[in-house]
Amino acid sequence: MTAAAVRGSLLLVPNTLDLGAAQELGVDALLGMQVIAEAARLTHWVAEDAKVARAFLKRVAVKTPLALPLQAIQIHELPRPPKGRAPATDPRQLSTLLAPALQGHDIGLISDAGLPAVADPGAQLVAAAHAAGLRVWPLAGASSLMLALAASGLNGQRFAFEGYLATDAAGRAARVRFLEACSRREQQTQIAIETPYRNAALAAALIEVLQPSTRLCIACGVTLPGGWCLTRTVGEWRQAPPQFADRHLPAVFLWLAG
Repeated sequence: MTAAAVRGSLLLVPNTLDLGAAQELGVDALLGMQVIAEAARLTHWVAEDAKVARAFLKRVAVKTPLALPLQAIQIHELPRPPKGRAPATDPRQLSTLLAPALQGHDIGLISDAGLPAVADPGAQLVAAAHAAGLRVWPLAGASSLMLALAASGLNGQRFAFEGYLATDAAGRAARVRFLEACSRREQQTQIAIETPYRNAALAAALIEVLQPSTRLCIACGVTLPGGWCLTRTVGEWRQAPPQFADRHLPAVFLWLAG
């Protein structure tokens, strides 16, 4: 048997989209049974936040017994880059995180919500796994970006994800105008996200800066009770601004200029 044959895999494990806000829901109401079964058997994890990963595994354990007691499961956090710096990570740190896979253990990579490495940390670890010759395998799960895009009625054939916009008003307004011009020129849907407690602030900024004819979709709490998704022109949003009743629910913002 070759050394490669006994190596483990890096599994990309989707988390729920509720950021812990819907703990009353069973994890099986939000994720497929394959994800639950795979998560239950894994004893090695790399997480965006170890506390969030433990909370996820507690929800999994309600449905399927874990392979080991939670305290015995190894959970290591992804390195956090300094604020404002590019997310460069020392390759030695990544090698350390992948070491269990080289010893034959499968490793789960999980972020705080949705798919790891998509609008979340983890891409560098995935790249390092490829470079090390490890099998990388994504498990099927929800991505708030794709669900919101599908439900928006905007252009799903051409789109761009901007991530988080600047928090200072002038910088944010300039960037939004630039993205709106790109949207108009390319007929490209623009997608952005924000920390849940700042959803109302971003919505207000978009409604103020975008042109009245631009269509703006807000998808809040996708897959969750009380979630909603509405697409209106900016002019219509100005007549009836959105209400964010739950400051813990994540939202996705999408716009398409006419």
